[in-house]
Amino acid sequence: MESFRPASTQTRQRHVFLRNMVVLASVGVHGFEHEARQRIRINIDLAVTDDGAAPQSRAAPSFRSAVGRDDLSRVVDYEHIATQTRAIIAAGHVQLIETLAERLAQSCLQDPRIRTVRVRVEKLDIFDDIEAAGVEIERQNQPA
Repeated sequence: MESFRPASTQTRQRHVFLRNMVVLASVGVHGFEHEARQRIRINIDLAVTDDGAAPQSRAAPSFRSAVGRDDLSRVVDYEHIATQTRAIIAAGHVQLIETLAERLAQSCLQDPRIRTVRVRVEKLDIFDDIEAAGVEIERQNQPA
């Protein structure tokens, strides 16, 4: 399997991310997890089509000036991703963090500019002697 490389001139991708988002969520299979929300940490990494990346060639110089409008509509808005993430968590109880990770990935992939998403969900207070326990998944949009 090819390693996840979200920013690359060769593949014309940029890396958009949310790092260490900590929220209260109703998640888990145990009774006590249904009664109270618990802290979870979410990391989302997106490999996004980069309209400003010039294709590399041996003859082309490695330096080039910025390309593209300075306009939010031409990029994936990380604030929108964060808002979607909060809405999915607020929607109600989820038994498995794997299911939560899948829902988060699926919501990100609604934007066709997002090629690949990697989502990590961690429970932070589940064990006294372990900082976090969780899951990480990677999903891709089907090529058009």
